[in-house]
Amino acid sequence: MFYDHQQIEKKWQKYWEDNQTYKTSDNTDKPKFYVLDMFPYPSGAGLHVGHPLGYIASDIYARYKRHQGFNVLHPVGYDSFGLPAEQYAIQTGTHPAITTEQNITRYEEQLRKIGFSFDWSREVRTSDPSYYKWTQWIFIELFHSWYNKDSDKAESIKTLIQHFEEKGTEGLHANQNDELNFTAEEWKEASEIDKEDILLNYRLAFRAETTVNWCPALGTVLANDEVKDGKSERGGFPVYQKKMMQWSMRISAYSERLLQGLKTLDWPQPLKDSQEYWIGKSQGAQVEFAVEGYDEAVTVFTTRPDTIFGATFMVLAPENPLVENITTPEQKSEVDSYIEETSKKTERDRMADVKNVSGAFTGSYAVNPFSGEKMPIYISDYVLMGYGTGAVMAVPAHDERDHRFAKKFNLEIKKVVETDEDIQEASYDSKDSVCVNSDFLNGLNYNEAKIKIIYEIENKGIGHGTTNYRQRDAIFSRQRYWGEPVPVYYKDGMPYTLPVSALPLELPEVEKYLPTEDGDPPLGNAKTFAWDEANQKVVDTDLIDDKTVFPLELSTMPGWAGSSWYFLRYMDPHDDEVFCKKNLSDYWGQVDLYIGGSEHATGHLLYSRFWNMFLKDRGYIEQNEPFQKLINQGMILGMSAFVYRIDGTNQYVSKNLAKDYNTQAIHVDVSLLKGASDELDTEAFKKWRPDYADAEFILEDEKYITGREVEKMSKSKYNVVNPDDICEEYGADGLRLYEMFLGPLEQSKPWNTQGLSGVYGFLKKFWNLYFDGDTFSVSDEEPTKAEYKVLHTLIKKVVYDIENFSFNTSVSSFMIAVNELQKIKCNKRNILEPLAVVISPYAPHICEEVWNLLGYQSSIEFEKFPVLNEEYLVEDEIEYPVSFNGKMKFKLALPATLSAQEIEDLVMVNEKTIEVLAGNLPKKVIIVPKKIVNIVI
Repeated sequence: MFYDHQQIEKKWQKYWEDNQTYKTSDNTDKPKFYVLDMFPYPSGAGLHVGHPLGYIASDIYARYKRHQGFNVLHPVGYDSFGLPAEQYAIQTGTHPAITTEQNITRYEEQLRKIGFSFDWSREVRTSDPSYYKWTQWIFIELFHSWYNKDSDKAESIKTLIQHFEEKGTEGLHANQNDELNFTAEEWKEASEIDKEDILLNYRLAFRAETTVNWCPALGTVLANDEVKDGKSERGGFPVYQKKMMQWSMRISAYSERLLQGLKTLDWPQPLKDSQEYWIGKSQGAQVEFAVEGYDEAVTVFTTRPDTIFGATFMVLAPENPLVENITTPEQKSEVDSYIEETSKKTERDRMADVKNVSGAFTGSYAVNPFSGEKMPIYISDYVLMGYGTGAVMAVPAHDERDHRFAKKFNLEIKKVVETDEDIQEASYDSKDSVCVNSDFLNGLNYNEAKIKIIYEIENKGIGHGTTNYRQRDAIFSRQRYWGEPVPVYYKDGMPYTLPVSALPLELPEVEKYLPTEDGDPPLGNAKTFAWDEANQKVVDTDLIDDKTVFPLELSTMPGWAGSSWYFLRYMDPHDDEVFCKKNLSDYWGQVDLYIGGSEHATGHLLYSRFWNMFLKDRGYIEQNEPFQKLINQGMILGMSAFVYRIDGTNQYVSKNLAKDYNTQAIHVDVSLLKGASDELDTEAFKKWRPDYADAEFILEDEKYITGREVEKMSKSKYNVVNPDDICEEYGADGLRLYEMFLGPLEQSKPWNTQGLSGVYGFLKKFWNLYFDGDTFSVSDEEPTKAEYKVLHTLIKKVVYDIENFSFNTSVSSFMIAVNELQKIKCNKRNILEPLAVVISPYAPHICEEVWNLLGYQSSIEFEKFPVLNEEYLVEDEIEYPVSFNGKMKFKLALPATLSAQEIEDLVMVNEKTIEVLAGNLPKKVIIVPKKIVNIVI
């Protein structure tokens, strides 16, 4: 029977949509299972075949859990704010909302065509005001919260104000920007502006001067992962380090909890390691070094306070505020020049460049509080303002970068430890050595010395032991248009949040998407974007009088804002009263399975965990962590094609002749190849781009053969494969099976369209099991044990594979089972019905069709997954190979329950054994039950 995949797939996709087959119930009587894919950004290019890999895996698991009787939440939505749509708007004048809508329509069309079991009724979009109303609400909650170290959680800012009113800062243990000290009376006497200024030191969403990645060409701040080699990833524009007033999130308050929470999660270890490194917990001491001639002190954090006697110079981050104060007039020009040079590097670039050291002398000296020695103070880009205090005491005998710096600037290198042999000049690890150069450290081991020196530091009143974290507070402002407006207005220079009743604060219309002539963000171009405090509404900017009408915040939120909580909105996506009803967040709880890319390890995943913990602290949800099990899918790689252009010409030489010429390899669109071969369609190539119109070709065997190479699938490499084309030719079920068949989910693997024919052949074989010629033919006859064995062998394998995410081996097992059933011409209902259920998570369209042909009117989706019966896997007979002196002569079928002696007795009386022995007695008979028989003669 002809397998018409196009007709079948269109039929069932329409059925699923019309009947809302995958709409999730909020009936909390059933056990729940929450399966989620990382939030897709709808780009204009649409999907290529690499994108659905993780979606197919999560869809298989979701369908499997439905078969097991779970209430499955498997939603989809779009992370629809972002820089690409804004850049397109700047270039074309097209509103980002229009291009975003077009891109989403394209994505949804492609996703539906692949047959995903998403609950489309729960779709969310971060750029929809009904969604970002709640992103703004979370921001307001963060603004009105502080982190109480005593309770180790976020609390309402009202409890902090109450503490100030009763005790001032006495007994306060808070996570804050600056150490403040005032009494209750001083608080009460402070003005409203002063009180608001003080509270900004404690709020979890706060505004402060911060060093950022500033891209003048794009007119916005960029995140570290949006900058590469000192340039913007989008557009390749120069990026500079710049101090700006920015909104930030106090994620640093959660550093320890974020570390400890990793122990409870079933995540890949490399991903956990990335987060641990990013958070960067270290224990040591904070120490103050007085600056000679100034009423200033350099505060450093060091994990090795016991090496303080080996400190010979100080190094400050170029951004450290002290630099301006302590730089001498003679050194100002050199220092300013170095600061300008450093501003062109991102922190990531500075951290990565471990070999090249540079710096400038400030002209000032710090005093070592233990030795009293003068220490020159330098600035260098290897010291980061975001880690510790933005200053280090340099111990060049025991730190590699300090050592390089000392060598470059001819500074003293003082050894602090002794070993069995003299210490080498560049020996940096002294943990197991003995400290000297101090009467009270001599003879102590590393831990003893560290404890004693911290005691002495505290005794001198110049510092204290402390725990430090590398993780910085997250910069939250973006000088962009296409993002969530920050629900804040400014009165007397201080920020105030809008009332919740005013949400959402919608994105206003603007005439242009670039910054204003005064350098304000694009929202500065809006005509109607001011806050009327008296009437509680947004009004024209012309009405701003700073008495009743005030300016609104012109920055927007970053891309990670909406994606930090979207998994919660899916639980209750249409609620206008709350972001998620408590009973629903309690029921759905954590995401049970989360699949997505490892590139989000230190961005989205950290921010989501932070926001989740915050909402837990404030009592809005119960779960500590958002994602219990996480899998990073690998990439599907593309097979790129290259043509070889002879230098200085428009001639192109075929691959195997290219070695005879000076050529340049140029990527060419793989769609220009003939069929599935490596041969270039030269006429199509000449029509591809105007500069190739007069191309000339040097052929081999009258063909132009391209070079091929496996690379990351990317539009820029012209090696993408459109899933629509695959679905058209091989079907969505073919695409789904093939992507799983390529290899283990977590590994990257190359795409080869030619391999689809094998999977498509399997689908045709599976389809024809249900037919006799063109006639649907399924027997009600009881299957044989051999037929049951094939089915239950498959059930056992597939259950194991799905639960261990080994989807590739399941596809192999399908092929084996179908081949075996085809060989024995099995058409029994009791085999073919459960077979369809077992295969349906992988190939849902074809299985829905055969289920319907089997006489069922309802979807196969909710049929109980077949239960394994091990009895069918027990062998009745074993076919023993009977060997003589290790050479097999014949096979003998014997009951599987026989003992070794019984096997020997039957073998020895067998006529074939008697014939081979020819009257001789065997020297030895070796029996391996259920394996072999070997007779030694």
